[in-house]
Amino acid sequence: MEFRLDFGFRIVMDAVWYVVNFLFFWVLFRHTTLLGEWTYDQSLVFLGGVFVSDALHMTIFSNNMWWLPFLINKGDLDFYLVRPVSSLYFVSLREFAANSFVNLLMAAGVLTWALARYPGPLGAGPLALFLGCLLVGVFLHYVLNLMFLLPAFWLHTSHGLREIYFSMTETMTRPAGIFKGWVRRLLVTILPFALIVSFPTRALFEGDTWPVVLHLAGVTAAAFLAALAMWRLGVRSYVSASS
Repeated sequence: MEFRLDFGFRIVMDAVWYVVNFLFFWVLFRHTTLLGEWTYDQSLVFLGGVFVSDALHMTIFSNNMWWLPFLINKGDLDFYLVRPVSSLYFVSLREFAANSFVNLLMAAGVLTWALARYPGPLGAGPLALFLGCLLVGVFLHYVLNLMFLLPAFWLHTSHGLREIYFSMTETMTRPAGIFKGWVRRLLVTILPFALIVSFPTRALFEGDTWPVVLHLAGVTAAAFLAALAMWRLGVRSYVSASS
């Protein structure tokens, strides 16, 4: 917030991203009535979920994850390891992105608008389940981001993996129903970016919700345990500034 032009530019940049994605879906639905088994109104709710999920990740986790490889390579991770709290917790949550919080308010407004304009009934229970699953999806997004950065402990760089991660996040912005066969199985299990928003939206609109919720919770828990194991191995391999 000290650099006002940069602060404002980051807000405008995300706002443009929202508009581009909205226009993308609008153009698609000029040529079809369904996209991955969802109508235009359902896809707008999904898109609102994408905006909120991304804004939450950017507000809470993204800046911290960006600096992680630099902390490892420069030995600055020492500062976090000597603190009397979980080092992973400290690394992940130390900084708060105020500009992204402004975008979060915009994203929440888009999601509220999409839910309000939806023509069908949406009960309080399904809505609460949708929002709860969306928070789980945000946590899964953080875990996947972390897993793509942790190899920096051994590779001493994350540039290639970071590019793969950013490419994979594009699948988060598309309904999982558009993917078929082994690609779909990959994106909802091994590289589960398609779970982040698609499965919370499925929990809202589809009747058989518990398999969807359990799958999301199970994959998220497994990914977190794998990331935690990688973190512990990486810290053991870490060469600190004082070594």
